[in-house]
Amino acid sequence: MTSTPRPDPAPKVERSDEEWRELLTPEEFAVLRRAGTERPFVGEYTDTETEGVYECRACGAELFRSSEKFHSHCGWPSFYDPADSDAVILRPDDSLGMRRVEVLCASCHSHLGHVFEGEGYPTPTDQRYCINSISLRLVPAN
Repeated sequence: MTSTPRPDPAPKVERSDEEWRELLTPEEFAVLRRAGTERPFVGEYTDTETEGVYECRACGAELFRSSEKFHSHCGWPSFYDPADSDAVILRPDDSLGMRRVEVLCASCHSHLGHVFEGEGYPTPTDQRYCINSISLRLVPAN
């Protein structure tokens, strides 16, 4: 992975589980705060081509831009690069009996999805940030 996981900095946005539960729907809480995964091909942004910025649904931090979104046909929105290298945290994830790299919002440490490399997609980074739609909020351009 070209972006080496590094120690997590402290979140800029900190809330208790109770506060997060008040701000998020049960489905959002399960994914964002408990590292759940939405089912493939059901998320609102899987096939969206609207130009704009994708923010963290939990805290509003800018994470990805539509210019880096591509169709991977995997069932979740895919991006080849975050909007800013410091927008996300990459963390080793050995759950489910496999080695993956988890993607977290750097601002609030909410779970976004996972990043994969070397899958052969024709993108500049050879990476696929596979992100749950429910973790994002699209702010359309204009």
